Parts: sequence; C-alpha cells; structure tokens
Amino acid sequence: MTAVMKGVRILEVAEHTFVPAASAILADWGAEVIKIEHVERGDAMRGLMSSGIALMNTKVHVLLEHSNRGKQSLGLDLTTADGIDILYRLAATCDVFLTNKLPGVRTKLQIEREQLREHNPRMIYVSGTGHGERGPEIERGSYDSLGFWARAGVASGVMRPEADVVPSPPGPAFGDSIGAMTIAGGIMGALFHRERTCEAITVDVSLLGVGMWAQAASIALALQMGQPMAPPPLNTPTRNPLVASYKTQDNRHIALTCLQAMRYWPDMCRVIGRPDCIDDPRFADHQSLADHGDEAASIVREAFASAPLADWRVRLADFSGQWAVVQTTLEVVDDPQAVANGYVQDLETADGIPFRLVAAPVQYGGAPSTPSRAPHFNEHGDAILASIGLDEEQIIDLKIRGVVA
Repeated sequence: MTAVMKGVRILEVAEHTFVPAASAILADWGAEVIKIEHVERGDAMRGLMSSGIALMNTKVHVLLEHSNRGKQSLGLDLTTADGIDILYRLAATCDVFLTNKLPGVRTKLQIEREQLREHNPRMIYVSGTGHGERGPEIERGSYDSLGFWARAGVASGVMRPEADVVPSPPGPAFGDSIGAMTIAGGIMGALFHRERTCEAITVDVSLLGVGMWAQAASIALALQMGQPMAPPPLNTPTRNPLVASYKTQDNRHIALTCLQAMRYWPDMCRVIGRPDCIDDPRFADHQSLADHGDEAASIVREAFASAPLADWRVRLADFSGQWAVVQTTLEVVDDPQAVANGYVQDLETADGIPFRLVAAPVQYGGAPSTPSRAPHFNEHGDAILASIGLDEEQIIDLKIRGVVA
C-alpha cells in the first residue's frame, strides 16, 4: 500500500479508543506517532484486561492493539515542569497534536492550543471529546456507548417498539472506531489545508457529532415527519417482500434488499422453486405485489425455512437481486471478499504471539494497509528522548526523579 502519510509526525496525549484509534489509522498509512502515556500506569486501556470490563484472553490485549498499532510509546509525567518541557520540545518536531483530554485538564496540564503553538506555530491541534468544544457540558466526559450510541439517537433508532430493553452497542469501540476514522479524515484535511495555505487550523470531533452524522438521514426524516425514527412494529404490513430477512431451516438468516421488487420477483420465484408465482395475478405488477406483500412474504418465508443455509448459498449464487447472509464476527473474517481484499491482517506481538486485526478500510494504490503491533509501555522512551537532544545522563536523571518511565 502507498504510505500516503509518510513524513507526518503526530504527538498524542490520549487514552482508551476513540482518539488513539485515529492516530493508529494514520500510523497504518505511514505516519510516525509518538504516544505519551501516564508515567506510572500507561494508557488506561492497558489496565482494561485485568478490570473485568472486557472479556479477552491474557496473551494478547487486542483492544489495545486495535487503537495503538504502529506507535512509539513514552511514559511522561506531564504534571512536572520537566515533563511539560519535554512535551513542548517534542511538539516542536511534530505536525499534529492529538488529545482527548477535557478542556479543564488541558488547561491544568498546559497543553492548550496556544501553549503548544508557542513552540510550533504550524502544528495542527486536534481534540476528540464526548459532546463538542462548546456548550454547557464541555467538561463532561463520555464513552461511545453514551455519546455516540445512547445520546445521538442510535440506540432508540434500532430499539424495537415491542422491546422493553434498550439495545447495547454490537461490540466494544463501535462508535469509537467510526469516530476515529472521522478524526483521521479531519486531520488529513487540515494537513492538506496547511499545505495549500500555510494556515494551521484546529480540528474537533465529538462522539455526539459522529453519532448524529451516522443518524443524519434518520434525523432529517424525523424532522420532516415530526416524529422520531424507529423500526416498524412486527405486525406492520409488508409492502416489499424482497426487503426483509428470512430464517433458514438451520436457524440462520438471509437478508434481502431488492428495492425494485417487481424487477426481481420472477427471479426470486425461480430461486425458491415457485415458478407458479411468476404469473400469479396477486403478484402481476408492482402495485399488486405491494397490495399482497404479506402473502408474497409468507411464500418466501416458507421456502427459505425448507432448506439450510448451505443450500441457499448455492441457489442464490446466480440470483440477480441483492442479498447477504447475516454473518457473525467470526464468519466475516473468512468471507471470500474480506479475504480477497485483505480486510483482516496477521500480526505478532513482541513476544511472537500471533493475532489478527481488521485493516483500515481505505486502501491506497490497490493494496491494504499492513498494521504493525502496538508498543509496550515506554518501549521507545529512551530513543524518543534522544531524538530531542537529551543525552544518557539527562535521561537517567529524569528516570530517577520520576519524570519519565
């Protein structure tokens, strides 16, 4: 893959997933990323494995790997004068500063935009927050399950009206990962703007804003209709039997999205072994098919329930309409299209333990990006410090005083 971000240096003061995953994407694309971690515990994500919050084995912290692949790590105490001086000296060498610290914490740590730009006027200053840089709740933290999923209307948008339980996100870092890609795109846009105009601008992205953008079409319709978007009740009449999911004999599901129902109805009748339905007057044209949608859906439902998924894969192979198997997170890894396009990549930890990660979804030059592993805590500390002119004695002194890990 073409390393489109080669030559770009990013300085990160951030934890967890939303913001760190953004620089991880850029590292996949060639950027050099220096991750500043808490001088004692490191990124809070490092402790997640032992907290009981995330279920994973103890050999590979894949959540940490997802959001920190390809970076360099330095443990640094930003509450000390020497620590903040080191940060400023690093900032002078970087193109981008990236943080998820709340405004009050940025002020306390002296890492606000103006303070960093005193040392590097060309630096792009990037913040990722829960709810945005303005408003009454700028000091309130958030997680993707809150700002993206619950508050932005995503959870209510998938909550069935018959349900009495708010659905949870489909997995960890769901909104974080979408938000991270948004931040990465924002950084690239700001760098392009700087290249064209010599102006270094700020970039801010919030989980709430990303969630609302993901829901933008639904929000537009809700505003137009004056009512919130939600899935229709289960007893809602079917108008298009080819926009639905059907259960197979072995309790798997096949999703159909054939928006032009009448165009694909004859071919579906062939696939399900019901050629008699092609000339059935109930399904003779678009309007009659819509008027008898429940009857048509019942025929399709009965047919799909008569055979297992493996059979339907074969029978649907030459179907002219649009369909997909409802797959699990394990099945999609071996999806022929995912394999052919390199959407999952093989990696190894520093100890040689193999694991796999999803690659960044944007490919340059006709090839997938190949991520490298996440760093151990403070793995590159000495080298990073040496890069700004500190000698061995100075580094040892900083370690003795607890300024660096």
